[in-house]
Amino acid sequence: MNLRSLKVLCSVVMGFSVAAGAQVGVRVKTDMGTVEGEMTRDQKVVAFKGIPFAAPPVGELRWKAPQPVMKWTGVKAAKEFGYHCVQSASYADMYFHDPGPSEDCLTLNVWVPAGAKRGSLPVMVWIYGGGYVTGGTSEYRQDGQNLARRDVVVVSMNYRLGVFGNLVHPELTTESGKNASGNYGLMDVAAALEWVKRNAAEFGGDAKNVTVFGESAGSFAVSTVMASPVSKGLMAKAIGESGGALYSSGLGYEPRAVREVRDSEFMQKAFGTTKLAELRRVPTEDLVRAVMVKGAPRFGPSVDGYFVPEPLANIYAAGKQAHIPVLAGWNADEGRAAGKATATTASFTTLAEKDFGARSGEFLAAYPAGTDAEALVSAGDYGGDKFIAYSTWRWIEAQVKTGQSPVYRYFFTLGSPGDRYHTVAAGAFHSDDIEYVFGVLDSRTDAKWRPEDRQLSDQMQQYWVNFARTGNPNGAGLPQWPVYSEAAGWPVMHLDATSEAKPDTLRPRYVFLDSVWGVAK
Repeated sequence: MNLRSLKVLCSVVMGFSVAAGAQVGVRVKTDMGTVEGEMTRDQKVVAFKGIPFAAPPVGELRWKAPQPVMKWTGVKAAKEFGYHCVQSASYADMYFHDPGPSEDCLTLNVWVPAGAKRGSLPVMVWIYGGGYVTGGTSEYRQDGQNLARRDVVVVSMNYRLGVFGNLVHPELTTESGKNASGNYGLMDVAAALEWVKRNAAEFGGDAKNVTVFGESAGSFAVSTVMASPVSKGLMAKAIGESGGALYSSGLGYEPRAVREVRDSEFMQKAFGTTKLAELRRVPTEDLVRAVMVKGAPRFGPSVDGYFVPEPLANIYAAGKQAHIPVLAGWNADEGRAAGKATATTASFTTLAEKDFGARSGEFLAAYPAGTDAEALVSAGDYGGDKFIAYSTWRWIEAQVKTGQSPVYRYFFTLGSPGDRYHTVAAGAFHSDDIEYVFGVLDSRTDAKWRPEDRQLSDQMQQYWVNFARTGNPNGAGLPQWPVYSEAAGWPVMHLDATSEAKPDTLRPRYVFLDSVWGVAK
């Protein structure tokens, strides 16, 4: 395609203009200023990267709700990812392709199908995972261009993490004017959604048809923004991949009053002060080192009284969350370590007695351990349930009860093809679904991809895109995916080499766990 034909193509996109030069750029005027992205190599998608959606949260803005970004004149290049947010942890499978860590990190990215007409396409807004302590948008496995080729606009944002995104402090509570502190990272997510509402049309997106989707902590965040009054009306649909915040599973969500005491005590011990003005002057690297010390608390979201006004389980039970279609599920081997588990009948029975006391017999009925082989399987199942599967189930069940919109549930079961992280093809592990959803299997160059992997990736992309478009994942050429409901027998779509909906045979397991763990908190 030559420059002249490219100009013709982009001229049909409302809000787009083309800048000639050594490399063709595509410009869009946002509410804060003009940005210039560039076409992907196949010239089917326009990628805009590193667009600021809030002011840099530095200096006096550290630990404040995201503030409006200053308008700019001229054209801002949007061809490279912005800094990822400062973080105190990492996972071996995370590789960022950006300038590095910084507190000045509140940027987002947009992938738009070339030729999209103004306000015409559904928008999919991605929230990355990482336990609220690590993550970023610049990983190749989260590249939105392949999804965008299916006629959706894809957006991803950076949000503050760990102590920078979640510190709770009495002075912050007073300063806020809302009797609340913490949850700045979640406020960043909401601010990005507000940006989408204001600017989606100029990028070809329909601001009234926004689907929020995320994995792990990103899925926790999806269930949270659905319940928050701050983000009310900013999404039309939601997709959760492995995680729900109605049962925190160690990621936070403690009451503000508890966190004010705990976080202040930590700051006093680490820096000899609890004065907010002094803490805002602590160098970034010193804060990072302090929270990486053994025994330091985890800084996750809290029930702050503002963004999260009360425990999420209570919000959902009262039906005060967003009444929108939800598609959610988890992977078959979320907590199983490939080839490394060492449970026996004796050890697993001891664990049952420790965790469930007088109800250990019921637990062992749900997780059989009559032989060492059974115990090994059950230990992996229980590990995944305790880690993240039960929390996802509880969110799904709560939405079915009070959400007043269709819910679709999946179970990702295709075993790993084997790579440097999973040396044997022994299961569908935590986060294995990301590359399938984004259609970027080849971003894992060491994996031994099979035809069934590529087929499932194609199916999942289309399910996700169909759902974003209409609230129903079904479409031509796809196995039928029924609504998850008691009347239908609780059908679950098993995403595998041969995908099909099956009755939920694991339901008694989660009903038991819910009878023990499901107390609203």
